[in-house]
Amino acid sequence: MDSTAAIRDLPPSAKLVAKVLEYNETMTQSELADETLLPPRTVRYALTRLEDENLVDSRFSFSDARKRLYTLDL
Repeated sequence: MDSTAAIRDLPPSAKLVAKVLEYNETMTQSELADETLLPPRTVRYALTRLEDENLVDSRFSFSDARKRLYTLDL
């Protein structure tokens, strides 16, 4: 399945997070929550769904190892 079809089958919150990452390249979970106006728990769920479909890459932040940076991987 291609990435467009995979995104199409995801819940609206995951689609929104994917679209925001498309325009902003790399963001933390809290930045995504601020930008999308979604609750942090919903953003976590959306990121998990995107990661399950291998549509998002994550890595630790160099400036704060407690945070992860997310990037869309289409």
